[in-house]
Amino acid sequence: MKYLLLSYTPAASWDAATADAPTEEAMAAFAAYQKFEQELFETGEFVGAEGLGHPAVSTTVRKTSGGVVATDGPFAELKEVLASFAVIDVASHERAVEIVSRMVEVLGEPMEIRPVMGEDFTA
Repeated sequence: MKYLLLSYTPAASWDAATADAPTEEAMAAFAAYQKFEQELFETGEFVGAEGLGHPAVSTTVRKTSGGVVATDGPFAELKEVLASFAVIDVASHERAVEIVSRMVEVLGEPMEIRPVMGEDFTA
């Protein structure tokens, strides 16, 4: 079963002015994450992952009474922002929780696990 892992970070810790120059702390977290990624690659459970751009450079598209409108920035002020995502393909929800629990223990930031609705979706 495939699961989407959503990684969040506090909005206050992600400064738009320095988003292109990661902090030493961010680089250390990325290095720790890469170890998990390599482990999942070796077990055949890794599908893919990507970091996301800063929310300040995002665009929100929504339908209004006047038509479809695109606006700069995220939809709302957030305490936490989506920083990255990964897709894993594991035997069970319990295995996904096991993997993510280890990541959260090391990285310290919350992660969300969501099933991917595909041909093997049974939830």
